[in-house]
Amino acid sequence: MVNKTIRTALFLLISFGLIVFYIFSKGFILSEQQQSTLLLLLKIYLITSVYCIVAAELTSNYSQVDRLWSTIPIVYAWVMVYYGDFNARALICATLIGLWGIRLSINFALKGGFSWLPWKADEDYRWMVLRQEPPFNNKIIWFLFNVLFISLYQMGLILYFTLPVLLTINAENEALSLIDLLAGVLFVIFLLIETIADWQQYKFQKSKHQMITANQELKEPYNDGFIKYGLWKYVRHPNYMAEQMMWFCIYLFGVAASGQWVNWTLGGFILLVLLFKGSSDFSEKISSTKYPRYSDYIEITGRFFPKLFKI
Repeated sequence: MVNKTIRTALFLLISFGLIVFYIFSKGFILSEQQQSTLLLLLKIYLITSVYCIVAAELTSNYSQVDRLWSTIPIVYAWVMVYYGDFNARALICATLIGLWGIRLSINFALKGGFSWLPWKADEDYRWMVLRQEPPFNNKIIWFLFNVLFISLYQMGLILYFTLPVLLTINAENEALSLIDLLAGVLFVIFLLIETIADWQQYKFQKSKHQMITANQELKEPYNDGFIKYGLWKYVRHPNYMAEQMMWFCIYLFGVAASGQWVNWTLGGFILLVLLFKGSSDFSEKISSTKYPRYSDYIEITGRFFPKLFKI
């Protein structure tokens, strides 16, 4: 599990570097307004990344990026709205990202992810599991992992997958189009799917733990230990699927603005998909060791999309 985590992290870091190198080597053109906006966004990225590194090391709580995941994209979006002179497309993007961020923040708060004192909030259990395994139980290696991957990489990715909004500034196509309409409608649909999936999981876990605390026998659907009804009956990670597709919808707004189906901001979405693939691999490895029947669930249920054939 650890070796695969290391390979995944290195692959993502190298992929990010190669994509950025490719973009700059091609000499992509930004307007002066876009350049100044991007420079400000990069400054915000560096400040928040340093905060995550320092806060994590001082508190030994490595979910600092997790607490910014649902909030910092809203900041990025509204910065781009402001520097884009409040154009309609940017406003729509920022509004949708705001709805996404508020919903995700509420879900994260329900799980104990926020606190008035950040170091007292709950930490993602996967970081706790990972840093107990060699070589991550070495303080120097874990520090480097925190700096390079948890903080710098993940915060950089968050900025990257919001950058389609940058294309709405001085856009080639200023008028709203059918692509914008399609992107907006699909975004709302996927937002609803993610809301339902997260609520189903929250209610399941809350009920299961209440039964455990009361020393009650776990009966169907709680006896296997993991949720497999509702949206979770069809895919193993309906919330992850919806999350990725919402950011693809934001990419579509960049397509509408630039007139290019494939543009330099696509890298953010691709890297997000790869991150969720690696994250779900790690989560499922842990679940398979905790719940004997989880492996059977993997066999018959698709990861992000339903399996067409149950073989």
